[in-house]
Amino acid sequence: MFQNYDCHSDPAAHPPRLAALRQALAARDLDGFLVPRADAHQGEYVAARDARLAWLSGFTGSAGFCIVTPDRAGVFIDGRYRVQVKAQVDPAHFTPVPWPETEPADWLRDALPQGGRIGYDPWLHTRREIRGMEKGLAGSGIALIALDTNPVDVIWTDQPQPPVGAVRLWPGEIAGETAAEKRACIARALREAGQQAAVLTLPDSLSWLLNIRGADVPKNPVVQGFAIIEQNGHVAVFTDPAKFGAEVRAALGNEVSVLPLVALTPALTNLAGPVRVDPATAPERVFALIESMNTPIAEGPDPVILPKACKNPAEIAGMRAAHLQDGAAVAELLHWLDASAPHLDAEPLTEIDVATKLEELRRARGILDISFDTIAATGPHAAIPHYHVDRQSNLRIRPGHVLLVDSGGQYPDGTTDITRTLPMGAVDPAVRRPYTRVLQGMIAVSRVQFPPGIAGCHIDALARAPLWAEGMDYDHGTGHGVGAGLSVHEGPVRISRVSDIPLAPGMILSNEPGYYREGSFGIRIENLLVVEERDASDGRAMLGFKTLTFAPIDRRLIEPGLLAPAEIAWLDAYHAQVREKISPLVTDEVRDWLHRATQPLGCA
Repeated sequence: MFQNYDCHSDPAAHPPRLAALRQALAARDLDGFLVPRADAHQGEYVAARDARLAWLSGFTGSAGFCIVTPDRAGVFIDGRYRVQVKAQVDPAHFTPVPWPETEPADWLRDALPQGGRIGYDPWLHTRREIRGMEKGLAGSGIALIALDTNPVDVIWTDQPQPPVGAVRLWPGEIAGETAAEKRACIARALREAGQQAAVLTLPDSLSWLLNIRGADVPKNPVVQGFAIIEQNGHVAVFTDPAKFGAEVRAALGNEVSVLPLVALTPALTNLAGPVRVDPATAPERVFALIESMNTPIAEGPDPVILPKACKNPAEIAGMRAAHLQDGAAVAELLHWLDASAPHLDAEPLTEIDVATKLEELRRARGILDISFDTIAATGPHAAIPHYHVDRQSNLRIRPGHVLLVDSGGQYPDGTTDITRTLPMGAVDPAVRRPYTRVLQGMIAVSRVQFPPGIAGCHIDALARAPLWAEGMDYDHGTGHGVGAGLSVHEGPVRISRVSDIPLAPGMILSNEPGYYREGSFGIRIENLLVVEERDASDGRAMLGFKTLTFAPIDRRLIEPGLLAPAEIAWLDAYHAQVREKISPLVTDEVRDWLHRATQPLGCA
């Protein structure tokens, strides 16, 4: 049952790989090379073939990149991974670089003060990314060189083959719209904008548009490929046709063509413009191929991305159903952990045990897969926001430790993501205050009401304010978009300091403030929320959030005296809903535990 957690390769392999890459660069008269975490589709999760950054450096985080020069190899990581990277890369050969505090152009200026030629794979970098680096390098004498072949792929002699996951249909009753209706909607938007076609490079956009799902990327049921949608609604998909069976081909109909990936280049060079391409998500090579024929490009967002983010009633209903089953599985796990806590000395549990148990409970409730590698983190590991346990790092859960479990499932009708933090026995009282502040931030976001036009950057401060009052903060966003039976991390909407996209009805986001004390403990509490319209009491249109996630929030770490009456009322009302919705789905034993775990805060 325990799968895909042993993601560290032999640490001794990385320095020779780095040396081989430098040798390959020298042979091409290059002074450096960019090695991103991303694949050609800019996905957070990549297939084994595209895990170049992990293969080269050992770093397995979901975001970051490496810049290799003759005497430096900087691994750029954001605040989520600054503890993890220290444990995964060899400091004698790779240097962690805080990013975005240090921009890659600034780092390169310091690494190559006399200028130089830096190679990059134009399929793995967006136009916006390359433009930003070129602007930062202006006047430095450092040139970015687009390469036809990736030198990492050349030296990676046992590189896995591209994925060929079978494509399946996504049921119409859950999708809420037919693929033909979706294609017509996007085609109409292109016509209204005076655009002949749009290039789609995001697998979740392709999958949503055609009501299909795939198995190309672990934990994310997307079909990897590119697509061109024309203003008449015809779609050409470029991927391995072997993934599409007869039933899927018949359902797609004659207006959808499935072509091999080698057909993409001639298709891009034969388009009539203007062609809509997203500079934030499409590879630089896509732009270059279209421009090679002097075809006009209309830069703009992927036309599918916002319609996909605003879930329709059928999609929301599917997500609600998935979250009820998921809430029951999480309640069963929390009951099991509570029963195990008093016996940890005699009957040890490890992080892998927790991850395995939760996956078993979800599979018993019909998941197709987990939605990401479960974060089961105890003690100091809980202070690593995106910690992924493997057999080398696997810690035994000790009495008195805090246990953080962040997990989710891909159900037949929706996608889930939930985090709970709980004490394994009596814990240090120092945990209680930050836990309560995190809870307050989570409640503030859950309760907020706001007018249309408000974006995630405005909501983000609500989650942080209770922590800021204590001089605390966290180095990740407060929330991310979530797909409906798609990627658990879905763009473009987020709750973060940098997200300026207005929130709209139907958008589903996570709400997950946290606090992390390196080497000691970590706290995160997460529910998923859907944006909905609210009654306008003063004649103004208003929006708010409705909670989708229903599982107990541990009350034992709360300092009740820090909570305002309205916050206590929210928590008690939430737990009453958990009791009502989850009790019918679990056994008598779990139901009795659930009743105790969801009592009003003032009750024992």
